Amino acid sequence: MNSPTTFFGDLSGHPAQPATQAQRSVFFISDGTGITAETFGNAILAQFDVAARHIRLPFIDTPDKALAAVRQINHAGVVDGSKPIVFSTLVNMEVLQIVADGCQGMLLDMFGTFVHPLERELQIKSNHRIGRFSDVSKSKQYNDRIEAINFSLAHDDGQSNRDLVQSDVILVGVSRSGKTPTSLYLAMQYGLKASNYPLIPEDFERQQLPVALVPHKAKIFGLTILPERLSEIRHERRPNSKYAALDNCRMEINEAEAMMRRAGIRWLSTTTKSIEEIATTILQEIKPERLSY
Repeated sequence: MNSPTTFFGDLSGHPAQPATQAQRSVFFISDGTGITAETFGNAILAQFDVAARHIRLPFIDTPDKALAAVRQINHAGVVDGSKPIVFSTLVNMEVLQIVADGCQGMLLDMFGTFVHPLERELQIKSNHRIGRFSDVSKSKQYNDRIEAINFSLAHDDGQSNRDLVQSDVILVGVSRSGKTPTSLYLAMQYGLKASNYPLIPEDFERQQLPVALVPHKAKIFGLTILPERLSEIRHERRPNSKYAALDNCRMEINEAEAMMRRAGIRWLSTTTKSIEEIATTILQEIKPERLSY
């Protein structure tokens, strides 16, 4: 995918300079949302230092749409002066064939690469389902996921103590340590009911967890963050406030970490970790009984 770098020199003896690599278009094409193609494709592309323009082509589910997609892909190749890279999760074989026959780029058929060998190994045909849920109106898994999102929103930032027994995971940490995005990611990606509670000065004065959380300690996971990074984040929200002051951030984090150590709560620093990494660590530690993909 990444062509060798070409070096140019001159007769003056000046050091050779690497040629600038042209931008390349990368397409993610699917008869569903294209999220799977984009997620997988981006994971592969992350292994290469290549300038790329990303274009998602979702819901390509008819021959006419496939022909239009082929024209767009081929036009991009002409404009860029390099072959487009096309990650495909097309399930409809007629549509896929049109793209394969007409596309002048590098086509990477992810379903073909993995599904067909699995069909041979399992000795059964795949259901060729488009998207994660074939019929959302009849999918219990999908409805459970929506319920989990609603639950997590209702229990964000300590808004409610009701039904905490239903929580699969309860996140604690100081304000702006990453609890809300992690809760929503766990709900949206895994269908988990995730609550989150901010640890506040009153908790530090009592040197105890919020009373409502104590019965559910086995489900609690703590998030912390470096004071310098927390101060930066808070300054974006409330510039030049005590809330964002570095000394205050340092005090809150020290108190929160001390509280979590006393309570025997597992925790990690979110400073340099992505939401995906945080969520994976939480799942490995908490191991919720109800987990869907």
